[in-house]
Amino acid sequence: MLSGISGPAPVVVVGMPTGVVLDPDRSSTNHVAAAIDQARRAYDTGVQEVWIAQQFDHDAISLAGYVGAAVPGLAVGTFVVPINPRHPLTLASQALTAQAATGGNFSLGLGLGAHAPEQVAFGTAWPNTIGRLREHLQILRSILDTGTVDFHGEEFTAAPQWPVTVAGGTPLPVYVAAMGPRALRVTGELADGTLPYLAGPRTIEDFIVPTITAAASAAGRPAPKVIAAVPVLVTDDVDEGWARAAEALEFYATIPSYAKVIEREGVDSVIDLAAVGTAAQVSAQLRRYLAAGATDVVLSPLVRTGVAALEPIWDVAAAI
Repeated sequence: MLSGISGPAPVVVVGMPTGVVLDPDRSSTNHVAAAIDQARRAYDTGVQEVWIAQQFDHDAISLAGYVGAAVPGLAVGTFVVPINPRHPLTLASQALTAQAATGGNFSLGLGLGAHAPEQVAFGTAWPNTIGRLREHLQILRSILDTGTVDFHGEEFTAAPQWPVTVAGGTPLPVYVAAMGPRALRVTGELADGTLPYLAGPRTIEDFIVPTITAAASAAGRPAPKVIAAVPVLVTDDVDEGWARAAEALEFYATIPSYAKVIEREGVDSVIDLAAVGTAAQVSAQLRRYLAAGATDVVLSPLVRTGVAALEPIWDVAAAI
C-alpha cells in the first residue's frame, strides 16, 4: 500500500512554495518508482513542491497522486494537463482522487493545449479554445463548490446521475496556463490563478497581474495566484548554457501564443526568457518575477540529464 494513504494524514503544505518541474528518468525500469525517487530526493534537498507535465506517456494527474502519497508533506501539481481531449467530468474525477491520495497537497494545473501536436496525435482539432476552457472551468467549479453538476453547454454536457464527489478531494486549487487576455479573464473569473510559462517579469507586472486580478475581483473571487514557470539552467559555463537553452526552447517560438508573449516582453528571442547562469545569477533572475507581482515561481529544468544536473536547481528552489 502506498505510504501517505493509510495511517496518519500527511502534513498539508500551506501556501504555494517555490517548486520545480519533475522529470523522471525515462530509462528506468519503473517510471513511477523513478518519479517518486526523484521527488523524495528533491524534498530532502528542501524543495517543497513538484510539478509534473503531461505529454503522451504517463498520466500527470495519476503520477502526481502517487508521488504526493509516497512523499508526505510534499506538495504536487500538474504543469500542465491540456483540456483537450479530456471531458471535464473525467478530469474532475482524476483530480479529486489525486487530492484525496495526497492528503490535500495536490493542485490541478490546466493548459489550453498546442493545436499542431494535438491534431497530429489525435487526428482532430478543437476550435473555440476559450469557449471550451470556460465550460471546462464552469463544470469543475460546480463540482468543487457544490458537489453536484447539471451543465448543458455548447461544448460539453455534464449531467451525471451518479455522485461526483470524492471524500478528501476538496478543496482543490485549479490553475490555468493562461497568457492571452481572454484566457486570463476566464481564468480570473473561474479558477484560482494562472500558471504561465515563458511570461517575463514585464509581462507579468504590466499585463498578467492586472488582467487576471480585475477579472477575479469582478467575479467576487479571491485574489488569484500568479505562478510564474521559468525555464532554468544552473551552470558556470554561461555561453554553453545559453546555447542549450536555445536548443530546448526553439519549439515554443513556433507557437502563436508564445510568440505574442515574446513580443509583449520586448525581448529579441524566446531564450531571453530563460534563467541561465550560476546559482546566484539564476536566483537574482527569479526574484525579478516575484518583484513583478508573481506570487511564486516554478523552476523548469532546461537540461534533464540526471540528478547531478537537477540538484543545483533544487538548491536554488529551496533557497528562494
